[in-house]
Amino acid sequence: MELRYGILSTSSIAPRFLAAVRAGNAGQILALSSRTLEKARDKAQLWDIPRAYGSHLELLEDDDINIVYISNVNSQHYPWAKAALEHGKHVICEKPCTTSAVQTHELYTLAREKGLFFMEAEKMLFLPAIQEVRRRIEEGALGTVWMAELNHSFSAAYNTWMFDAQAGGGPLLSSGIYAVQLLIWLFGGIQNIHGTASKTETGVEWQYVLSGETESGVLFSAKNSTRAVLENTARIFGTNGWIEIPEYWKARKAIFHLNGKEPETVVFPCEHELIYEAQHIVHCLENGLLTSPVVTEEISVRGIQAIETVKNTW
Repeated sequence: MELRYGILSTSSIAPRFLAAVRAGNAGQILALSSRTLEKARDKAQLWDIPRAYGSHLELLEDDDINIVYISNVNSQHYPWAKAALEHGKHVICEKPCTTSAVQTHELYTLAREKGLFFMEAEKMLFLPAIQEVRRRIEEGALGTVWMAELNHSFSAAYNTWMFDAQAGGGPLLSSGIYAVQLLIWLFGGIQNIHGTASKTETGVEWQYVLSGETESGVLFSAKNSTRAVLENTARIFGTNGWIEIPEYWKARKAIFHLNGKEPETVVFPCEHELIYEAQHIVHCLENGLLTSPVVTEEISVRGIQAIETVKNTW
């Protein structure tokens, strides 16, 4: 089937997604919506999108659109993803899918009831470097994996809502979801997780440290800061060596340090890291799937459950 996208929001990730769709021949970008018509028209002209709407509801009422990409602020993912499903559209919802496990489960359930495709847009799990890491772990290259550490830092200046609690701000929701979902995807559910945070005057964290254990017995730590510059690397440690994944959330390479061998670097150059998830969406819909076999409902729900567990202790 031909995918005819409506892009809901003019967020900073929206042009990256539409560029990946175009580069991967993964659909047509038909329309864009924003909270004002002026902004929608400006961005539609800049990104070469034929239709612009001054409200998200107008976009959902466009009968030519059959799939919607939700990319507004975190707290608005749930209401607009739900509205899109109720308007009969397939939905791709940027991570974090919602801000609660209850909301995430509700969206998957609604999509099933309506016979529509629903997926959380977790680009990381589709990256060839990450796929290669999982393949080698499953083949036993590392032996038994016992520990993992994931470090991530970024400047939040480009997102004015990042420290707004009502908008679902904070690096735990925006980037911590990468860490917990990668751990779940590689090693099963997280059975124990704790966290400590430094907070702004708004009560939203600007940095955090997580620690915990997966169901398979892997101990982990995950750190993020919007001020300090971290190493921006994930490492996975086993009885036969360790794997290094620079910038794991957008990984282009992985370095394997195995006992008795020289380090091996595998590289996967890519201009658009979202291209793999865009092509996966086409594959799913062409095969009549309602959910992704990669970013499953279980991963989406368990991921936000882990985040909620930490936030509830704060």
